Amino acid sequence: MKLGLRIAVSAGCLAFLVVFLPWPELREAVGRLSGGVWGGVLIGFLLGHALGLLKWRGLLTGSGCRLGVADATRCYAGGLFANICLPSIVGGDVLRAVLSGRIAGRMEAAFLAGVADRLVDTAALTILIGVGIVLTGNILGVVGSGTTAIVVSVGVVGATLSAVWVGRRPVRRWPRRIRRPVARALSAVRKLMARPGLALGALLLALTMQSSFVLLNVWIARSLDITLPVSVWFVAWPLAKLVGILPISLGGLGVRDATFGAILVPLGVPLALGVVAHLIWQTVLISGGLLAGVAWWLMSPRSEDGSRSDWGSLLSGTGTVHG
Repeated sequence: MKLGLRIAVSAGCLAFLVVFLPWPELREAVGRLSGGVWGGVLIGFLLGHALGLLKWRGLLTGSGCRLGVADATRCYAGGLFANICLPSIVGGDVLRAVLSGRIAGRMEAAFLAGVADRLVDTAALTILIGVGIVLTGNILGVVGSGTTAIVVSVGVVGATLSAVWVGRRPVRRWPRRIRRPVARALSAVRKLMARPGLALGALLLALTMQSSFVLLNVWIARSLDITLPVSVWFVAWPLAKLVGILPISLGGLGVRDATFGAILVPLGVPLALGVVAHLIWQTVLISGGLLAGVAWWLMSPRSEDGSRSDWGSLLSGTGTVHG
């Protein structure tokens, strides 16, 4: 039923975009983008994930799960492929943890590193939004209305209070069916807090990685003649990504694009133009995910029957957690 609801949300958003967006304007906007820009953005996306690999491997080592460069690259590529291209079949974070845990023989440590990696990325996105708000000097001018500003402020305060409450609540008081993931998350946070140098290094890598993705989106937008200040993108793009992370759709499909376009409308950017800018970024994501899948396939060891052993983890299903 949960999968059905996610499909319905994504399908509803996509149907809205298909029905109400002016397609002649979309075709005209896409025509402004050169193949060189798109290819450059794809290369930048892959380089950004090289930083992501470095960050995740550092967290793995810190949690006691040591992998060589080749094995870490293989596991990361598999997780990236599953996250982007197969969000409804298997969670990329889960697949990555299973693969790395089997190689190192430290399954729990691999899952803790994955949770810590997700927490660090979320923290980085939140920081970028705050930096963007400060640089613009006017939150109302970024999000378009006082109501949205109030929602953002309440969300930040609520997230902070929730984090404090979660951290102080004993695991035994949580419902039995979610005690394990809660315990893993708390353990990951405590491990990071015990090693502030590792946590700071991971956060700096995450900030660099996510900032590079913001700038790549600025490059796409400038090619489409969207000339908003760069600081605006440090609010709009991370905010849309955070909305897409919520487990209400298939990998944020449709929801993230509609959210991004809606944020830019009060700033004078037509909805069609904002949506098409983000849809172009989605094509980069999918292409990068497919390339990661190819790399994973080529690097996966063969079993005795000639099949790729890593792919058994995918086909058997290792979870449905969105990455």
